[in-house]
Amino acid sequence: MSSNTLNHCLPQRALNRIQANSLPNNSNQLQFHGKKLSLSTIKSFRPRNQKLGMVTCAILAADRASEMTNKFNLGSNFELEIGVISPGENCLTEINLKVTNTNNSFVLHWGAIRAGKKEWILPSRRPEGTKMHKNRALRTPFVQSGSDSVLKVEIDDPEIQGIEFLIHDEAQNTWFKNNGENFQALISSAESSSVDISNITIPEDLVQIQAYLRWERNGKQMYSPDQEKEEYEAGRRELQEEVKRGLSLDQLRAKLTKKPEKSESVSKESKISPNEIPIDLVQVQAYIRWEKAGKPNYSPEKQNEEFELARKELEEEVNKGTSIEDLKKKILKGNIKNKVSKQLKSKSYFSVEKIGRKKRDVMQFLTKYTPQQIVEQKPYKSPERTPNALDFFSKAIEANESYVVLNKKVFKIDNKELMVIVSNTSGKSKVHLATDYEGPLILHWALAKNPGEWQAPPASVVPPGSTVLELACETPFNELSLDGFAYKSIEIEIDEGNYKGMPFVLRSDGNWINNIGSDFYVEFSGDSNERKKDAGDGMGTAKGLLDRIAELEPEAERSFMHRFNIAADLISEAREAGEAGLAGILVWLRFMATRQLVWNKNYNVKPREISKAQDRLTDLLQDVYKSQPQFREIIRIILSTVGRGGEGDVGQRIRDEILVIQRNNECKGGMMEEWHQKLHNNTSPDDVIICQALLDYIKSDMDVNVYWETLKNNGITKERLLSYDRAIHSEPNFRRDQKDGLIRDLSNYLRTLKAVHSGADLESAIATCMGYKSEGEGFMVGVKINPISGLPSGFPELLQFVLEHVEDRSVEPLLEGLLEARAELRPLLFSSHDRLKDLLFLDIALDSTVRTAIERGYEELNSAQPQKIMYFITLVLENLALSSDDNEDLLYCLKGWNQALEMLNKNDENWALYAKSYLDRTRLALASKAEAYHHLLQPTAEYLGSLLGVDQWALNIFTEEIIRGGSAASLSMLLNRLDPVLRSVANLGSWQVISPVEVAGYIEVVNELSTVQNKVYRKPTILVAKSVKGEEEIPDGTVAVLTPDMPDVLSHVSVRARNSKVCFATCFDSGILDEFQGNKGKIFRLKPTSSDIIYSEISESELSGPSSDKTDDLSSPSLTLVKKKFIGKYAISAHEFTNDTVGAKSRNIAYLKEKVPSWIGIPTSVALPFGVFEKVLSDPINKEVAQKIKSLKEKLAKGEFDYLGEIRKTVLELSPPPQLVEELKEKMKGSDMPWPGDEGQNRWEQAWMAIKKVWGSKWNERAYFSTRKVKLDHEYLSMAVLVQEIVSADYAFVIHTTNPSSGDESEIYAEVVKGLGETLVGAYPGRALSFVCKKNDLNSPKVLGYPSKPIGLFIKRSIIFRSDSNGEDLEGYAGAGLYDSVPIDEEEKVVLDYSTDPLVMDSNFRQKILCGIANAATEIENLYGTPQDIEGVVKDGKIFVVQTRPQM
Repeated sequence: MSSNTLNHCLPQRALNRIQANSLPNNSNQLQFHGKKLSLSTIKSFRPRNQKLGMVTCAILAADRASEMTNKFNLGSNFELEIGVISPGENCLTEINLKVTNTNNSFVLHWGAIRAGKKEWILPSRRPEGTKMHKNRALRTPFVQSGSDSVLKVEIDDPEIQGIEFLIHDEAQNTWFKNNGENFQALISSAESSSVDISNITIPEDLVQIQAYLRWERNGKQMYSPDQEKEEYEAGRRELQEEVKRGLSLDQLRAKLTKKPEKSESVSKESKISPNEIPIDLVQVQAYIRWEKAGKPNYSPEKQNEEFELARKELEEEVNKGTSIEDLKKKILKGNIKNKVSKQLKSKSYFSVEKIGRKKRDVMQFLTKYTPQQIVEQKPYKSPERTPNALDFFSKAIEANESYVVLNKKVFKIDNKELMVIVSNTSGKSKVHLATDYEGPLILHWALAKNPGEWQAPPASVVPPGSTVLELACETPFNELSLDGFAYKSIEIEIDEGNYKGMPFVLRSDGNWINNIGSDFYVEFSGDSNERKKDAGDGMGTAKGLLDRIAELEPEAERSFMHRFNIAADLISEAREAGEAGLAGILVWLRFMATRQLVWNKNYNVKPREISKAQDRLTDLLQDVYKSQPQFREIIRIILSTVGRGGEGDVGQRIRDEILVIQRNNECKGGMMEEWHQKLHNNTSPDDVIICQALLDYIKSDMDVNVYWETLKNNGITKERLLSYDRAIHSEPNFRRDQKDGLIRDLSNYLRTLKAVHSGADLESAIATCMGYKSEGEGFMVGVKINPISGLPSGFPELLQFVLEHVEDRSVEPLLEGLLEARAELRPLLFSSHDRLKDLLFLDIALDSTVRTAIERGYEELNSAQPQKIMYFITLVLENLALSSDDNEDLLYCLKGWNQALEMLNKNDENWALYAKSYLDRTRLALASKAEAYHHLLQPTAEYLGSLLGVDQWALNIFTEEIIRGGSAASLSMLLNRLDPVLRSVANLGSWQVISPVEVAGYIEVVNELSTVQNKVYRKPTILVAKSVKGEEEIPDGTVAVLTPDMPDVLSHVSVRARNSKVCFATCFDSGILDEFQGNKGKIFRLKPTSSDIIYSEISESELSGPSSDKTDDLSSPSLTLVKKKFIGKYAISAHEFTNDTVGAKSRNIAYLKEKVPSWIGIPTSVALPFGVFEKVLSDPINKEVAQKIKSLKEKLAKGEFDYLGEIRKTVLELSPPPQLVEELKEKMKGSDMPWPGDEGQNRWEQAWMAIKKVWGSKWNERAYFSTRKVKLDHEYLSMAVLVQEIVSADYAFVIHTTNPSSGDESEIYAEVVKGLGETLVGAYPGRALSFVCKKNDLNSPKVLGYPSKPIGLFIKRSIIFRSDSNGEDLEGYAGAGLYDSVPIDEEEKVVLDYSTDPLVMDSNFRQKILCGIANAATEIENLYGTPQDIEGVVKDGKIFVVQTRPQM
C-alpha cells in the first residue's frame, strides 16, 4: 500500500505523532546540535518522490488513535506537555495537559476555537471545578499528581477545532504564554480534514524559522537525526494548519519575523559570537536590566553576572534575526548612553548616584507664628440673608406640630427657587410645593415605585383642578401670599400605593422647565431629615458656612465646574471664619476627592471650563496662602485635593488630544469611543486612573486583567464606570500592532490629564515648573508653559535627578534628592512669586513622593542596622517639618536625632538612651499634631458629613486618613520599628515600673484615666488606660494602672499609686498592651519587679490576697482635721510659722533656712496664715460674695458638683481689706522681699488675684474629690498662703531620698527639668531627666533617662504664692500637689532645644549639677532623720530648696 493510500485510510480525526519518510543518504539535513542549529545547503533539501510541502505519514493501526504530543519550556523548571488523543468519529477527543514540577496553584484559562472564528466559544462539556470568567473564558484548576499538575479536557463538539489557553500560577500571580501568544491544542474534524494540508505549500525559509522556534521552546535539546527530521516536518505542519485556518503567507511571514529578508540569518550555520556584540551595547543592556531591577546595590560578582546576562540577551536577539543596527535603534534611546558612560567613567560597575546635600542649619526651616501674628478669630456668623416667601412657607410647615418633615429640597429655576417639602401626618405622606417663580405655572407630575418610573396617580390623590393623562397628571399652582410675600403653591396628599417618590417637570407658557436636563425628583423617605438630626449642633465648627455648603451641594453635584466655582465663591466667607472656615472648605473638597460626593449629574461641561474653574479656585487659595501665613498648612492640604487647573488651552487639550489619539492609532470604536464621550462631557480625576490602566494593559501584552487590577487598586469598579453620565461599558481591545503608538500617545495624554486633575503628581508638577511645549496638530491647540524664573542654581538638575531615581528600589538617594529639592524651594514659597501656585504644587508633589518612597523602602529596613533606621527617621522628620506651620518642636527633634546619630557613630555608650528620649519626644510631637488635626477637622467632618449623607465609616476615619496621607504616619512606623532596638541596647525592657505592687484583678480598658477618676469599681480592677497625664486621681477599687503614656515617676498620680499600694507602670511594648486589651474582663495577676512585670491569667478562685480585698470595704478610713482659726494677723514672717499658723510646707522652709549649709539656698518667705481667707470673706466689703458662696456650697453639698467652678470664680470677686494690704506690705519689705505695690497699683492687683486663685483652688475638682474619698471634712480644710520670691531657675528638680520604684533606702531617685518645676509636678507631657545615686557614693550619679519634655516654663524675677493647707501632709494621705501655686506673672512657655543644653550635652556640667542635687538631698534627709520629698531649683549652678516634706 502506498503511503498516500495509507494516509487516506486514517481515521478522519486522527492528527497523530507523524514520522516523515527517511531522507536519501546524500540529502542535505537540518541539524540541531546542543545549542546550535546548523543547516547544510538546505535549499536543495526535498523528501524523495514528494511535492514541496507534501507530508507522507505512516500510522500503525490501533483501537485508539495515537497521540500527538508537544512540549514547551515555561521557564523556572516548568515544562508543559500537550497530548491530543482522537479515538475516531463520534467519540470524545481528549486533550491532556501536564505541567511538571508545580504546586497546587495552577489554573487553565481557556476557550474553544472554531474554523475562521477569532472569538472563543465556551463548550458545555467542561472538567470538574470549571468556573466562568466574565462570560468570556473558562477557568479550570489543574489536579495535582505527585510533583506535576495535570488536566484532561474532553471535546464532543464536531465544530470545535481545538482549545486556546493561557496558564496562570495563582500563588505567584504569574501568567505563562507561548512567546507572547496564546497556547493552542488543535484537533482535526471531519469538516476541516476535507482540506488536505499536504497540498499547502510553505516557503522553506519559514519552515526553517518555525523549526528553530520549536527547538528553542523545547529547551534546545540534542536531537537524533530522526528527531531532527520529525521536528522539521512538525514545524511545516503547524504552518500549514495556520494557512488552512485562513492566515495568508504574508501574514505568516509578518508573524514569524518583522523583516522577511532577515529570516535567512536564522539559518546561517555560523551564529554570531559573543565578541561580535559591541561592548557599549552590552553595557547599555546591563544598565537597562539594572534600572528595571530598581537599581539595587549588587556585589561585584553579581555585577559581572548581570553583564554576561545582558550579553546573552543581545546574542539571542541577533540570532533571531535582529541586526546590530536595529539593536542600537532599539536600546540607545534618549540620553541612556550618556548615563552609562557617566556611570562607568571611573569604575567598572553601576552604583546608585547620590546628590551632595548642602550643610545647612535646620533652624532656617523654622515657621512659628506668635499670637500677635494670628488674627483673633471671632465666632463665625453666616452672612444675613433677607427672608423671602419660601422661608416663611418652610417655617410654617416645620412649626406645625402635626407634621413630621421627612425631606426638604430646594431647586433653582432660573434666578428663582422651587421648594419641595415632604411631610408625614397620621401615616400619610404630603408633598408641599412652593415657588417664587413669576408667571403662570403648571406641575406635570407622576408617582414612582422605582426611580426613573412614571405612573399616573390614582384619582383619590389628584388635587382639584388637575388633568389626569395616560402616565402623568397636570396640576396648576395656586397663587397665595404669606406675611406680605406672594408665592405659588400646591399640596398633594399620598395615602396609598406604597410609592417611593414623585418625578415632575414644570410648564410655563408652553415652555418646559426641568432640573438641568433631567426630571425633578423628590423621595418620600426620611433619610435627609435623619441625617440632619444626627448632625448635632455643629459646635467647634464654622456652622453657618457648613450649612451654606450643604444648601449648595445639589448645585455642586452638577459638575466639577460648578463645585469649584462654588468653592471659589465661598473662600471669602471661609477666610472670615478663620481656621474653622478653611477647615470646612478642606473637609468638603476632601469628601469630593474621596468620591463621597457626586461628581457629575446630568450636566455636560467642557474640560477647559473645569480647568478654568480650578484655576480660579487655586488662585484664591494662593492669595490666602500669601496673606495669612498661619493658615499655610491647611491651604496646602486643600490644594492637594484639587488639581492645578489652568486657563483655556491646558483643559482644552483633554478634549482635543483624545481625538488625535483615536485617529492616529485607528481606535475609534468600543471602549475608546465611550471614554472619549466621557472626556468630552465630564472629565474627572478618574480619567487619570483610566489612562494609567490602559497603559498598564497595553504594556502587559494586552492582558485585560491588568487593566481591571489598576482600576480596582485605585477605587474604580465596573459599577463606577457604568455610573458615569457617559458610561463606559466596554473593555479595551487593541491590536498588537497598535502597541507602540498607543503607549507613546497615552503617556503624553496622561501628562495632560494630570496637569488638570493631579496637583500632587510629581512629573506634571516638575514639567509645569521647568516649562514644556506641546505642539498643536490639526484642530488640536498647542500648549506652551514657560519655565519659572528665579529658581535656585542647579535646581533643574536636582529635579532631573529626582525623576531619574523615582522608581529606584533603594530609596535613600531619592529621599535625599527630594528633601534637597524641598529645602532649595522653601525660600520661594515664602515670597510673593508670580508663579507661587506652581511652586506650591511642586512642593506638595515632592512631599507626597517622600511618603510613597519611604513606604517602598520599608523592605530595605527589615534587616537594617540602627544607623540606617535613624537616618531614615531624620529624613522623614525633616519632610514633616517642611510641611508644618508651627514646626519648632519638630526641628528640635530633628536636631536631637542628628545628635543621636553622631553619638552612635562615635560609639558613645549612652547613644541608645539619648535616642530613646528623642523617640519619645517625637511620638509626643506626632500625638500633639494628630490631636490638633482631630480638634480642627473631625467636628467639621462629622457635622458636614451628616448634612451631606456621607458614609459613617468615612466620617469615623476622616482625620485618621488625612494624617495617614502625610509623613506623620510613615514617621510613626519608623519609630515603632526602632523602639524595641533602642530598649534592648539601653537595657530598658518593656516596662517602667513606677509602683511595684503585686496585685490581681479584672482587666478594664479606658481611653483616659481622667474620665473614670471619680468612678468606684466594685471588683478589684486592673485599668489599662491609653492616656495618663499625671495629675489624675486613681479610682476606688483600682488595683493597677497600666498605660503606654509616660507620666513622671514623681508626678501626682505616681505618688498616689505608691501611697495607695496600687501597681502603676508604663508599658513600652504595644504587643503586650494589645494582649491586655484583648483580655478585657478576664482576671490577671501582676508580679512586678523593679524593671519588669510578670503577668498571667488566673481563675476566679485564685483571686485572693490583699489586693482583692481592697474593694470589700470601699470606704476609706476617715481622717480628722483640726479647724484653724484666724490668729488676728493677716501676714506673718518666717519666725512666726507654727503648727497653728501655717502648714508643713511653710514650717519646713523656715526650719531649713537656719539648718542647711550655706551652699544650699533657701528663699525668703512670709505667709498669709490660716483663717485669713475666712476673715476676708466675712469682711463687710465682701458680704455679697459671702452670700453667693454660701448658696453655691449648699448646692455642692447636694451633690451638684458642677458648682465647684462657680465657687472658684466667685472667690475671685473678693476685695482685700486695707489692713491685709498694709500688713503684707510690712512683712514682705521687712524680709527684704520686693513689694508688688511699689511697681504700681496694677501690679498689686495682679498679686491679689494670685492670692485668691490659691484660696479658690480649695474647690478644684481633683482636690475636692480626693478629700471626699478619705472623708476629710472639707469645711475644716484651711488654706495658708506661702509667699516666696521666685528664683528664675535654669533647672528644677524633685528628689525622693528613698528610691520610690524599688524601695531601696540606700538610693536617691531624682528628676530634673529645664525651667520651672511646674512641668515636673503638673500634667506636662514627656519625661524629665532621671537619675539615681547611691548615698555612699554621691559623686557617681547614674542617668536613667534623658529628658523628652518639649516645653519648659520660664519667668522673670517675680513673687509666687504657694498653697499650704492643713490637709496636705496628713499621715496616710498624700495631699501634696492637690492645690495651686500661682505666680504674679504668667510663665513663658518655651519649646526646648536639648541639643544645646549643657545638662544633656556636657557630661562634666551634668556631673556637677546631679552631684549637687544628690548632696543636698542627703543633707536634708539627715536633718529630719526620715526619707524626704524635696523640691528645688538650680540657678547659675547653685542649688536652692523651695520645700520639703516627708516622703509618702
